[in-house]
Amino acid sequence: MDFPSYYLDHVAGGRLIIGLIASLHVLINHPLAVGAYPILTFMEWWAHKHGRKDVDELAYKITFIVFIVTTTVGAMTGVGIWLSTSLFAPFAIGSLLRVFFWGWFMEWLVFISEVVLIMWWFLSWKKADTPEKKKKHIRIGLALSIMSWLTMALIVAVLGFMMKPGEWSQTRAFWDAMTNPLYLPQLGFRTFFALMTGAVFVWFSSFFFTKDTSRLEPKGQRLRKWLVYRLSHVVLVSLVMTLLFGNWYWHNVPEVMKANSAVALLSQQFMGWHSQFASLLGWTLGAFLVIAIAGLSFSSLVPRWALLIPSFMGIWLLGHFERAREFMRKPWVIGDYLYSNAVHKDELAFLQSEGLLKHATYVKHREVTEANRVECGQDIFMLACSRCHSTTGLNGVIEKFGLMYGDDKAWDSSGMLTFIQGMHQTRTFMPPFPGNEKEAQALVAYIQHLRTTREPLQGAQTIGIEAAPLPATAENHVTQQ
Repeated sequence: MDFPSYYLDHVAGGRLIIGLIASLHVLINHPLAVGAYPILTFMEWWAHKHGRKDVDELAYKITFIVFIVTTTVGAMTGVGIWLSTSLFAPFAIGSLLRVFFWGWFMEWLVFISEVVLIMWWFLSWKKADTPEKKKKHIRIGLALSIMSWLTMALIVAVLGFMMKPGEWSQTRAFWDAMTNPLYLPQLGFRTFFALMTGAVFVWFSSFFFTKDTSRLEPKGQRLRKWLVYRLSHVVLVSLVMTLLFGNWYWHNVPEVMKANSAVALLSQQFMGWHSQFASLLGWTLGAFLVIAIAGLSFSSLVPRWALLIPSFMGIWLLGHFERAREFMRKPWVIGDYLYSNAVHKDELAFLQSEGLLKHATYVKHREVTEANRVECGQDIFMLACSRCHSTTGLNGVIEKFGLMYGDDKAWDSSGMLTFIQGMHQTRTFMPPFPGNEKEAQALVAYIQHLRTTREPLQGAQTIGIEAAPLPATAENHVTQQ
């Protein structure tokens, strides 16, 4: 309530942009930075130990791909997460910064170290032409692998905290926030999932540098067989560990959030497809199992196209996991502390009694009257609804009420009022309405007006900011002085 709203209607206020940037970042970070770097370091070490120059050459060629992707798109999307969350959800990132300032400071140092190490490792590869230089070069790769994992390990603490803060709810202590109940199971789940998908990526990439098996010389066939056999072990072990940690992770998710799982996985529209979705999830894990067993049994016969199946299904699984995790946390940004509309749990009863407009910074009016009802409703929508909903676009409120009351029928205002004031009881992912009775009526009036006009809602970046004078309380008088 203390920030002007940077709002993009039709894309759910900007939430979609945050989601797209974050998902792309994770899809690069997990398989490539966390998963592939340790595998490529292992290949370099093995090549040095056994005098296999062909393995070293292959590791260098694949590292070139990983180097380009992680230092361009990977790095830029990491910065993009900060930029987009600061614009569209400043209240959330601000609250998290107050808790995790030193954690993020450590993560920034680790990230800088990671960038330096990858540039040092890749650009000095060809210069490591003596046994002593090679040993030093392998140690750089090992340090890079640790730093890549450590970056994820620090961020996972924030992600787990947002869903289940644990002891922090009572102590407000930094280390209680870092070691929240979901930290270790989620870290284990992501670590082994990253290794599994990283192994499939290295495996798939290697086929472009070893060409068709039938045309290979015995030396080339030997190289491909060596790689496929070992990566099959990585995929198989990582799959088992992913399932074990995933099961531990799921059992630590709060029960009230598990109730959101059906909507989180598929959206309200497709909740009935839950069983088909479960089957698809099973087929995805089965694809990794089949490719791992095939690699162990027929190392030289697994075709390149067969790896596309677990690759694409792995991307689908990781992307969907991130979406479901974000949705299941609702109605919270920080579990049992801060609602998704920026209202603190401890402030809710006060705001419902006193009114939201009276204590918000950037609103046109402080009290609802007959003359300003629609304008007040628009401000209420911006404060209480726009973090997740658009007006007529993606996840639009007009569409939602149209599904409930019918697009071709009159919408009963008293029924809408009852729904808004009790929506959190029937839809567990919705926060309680944070205003008083008059403000709920104003919101209904705005939605009815919006249904007629379909005027898109503009953010502060377009129309500027407007702030009505604060009520003349003793505290505000001192502040204004």
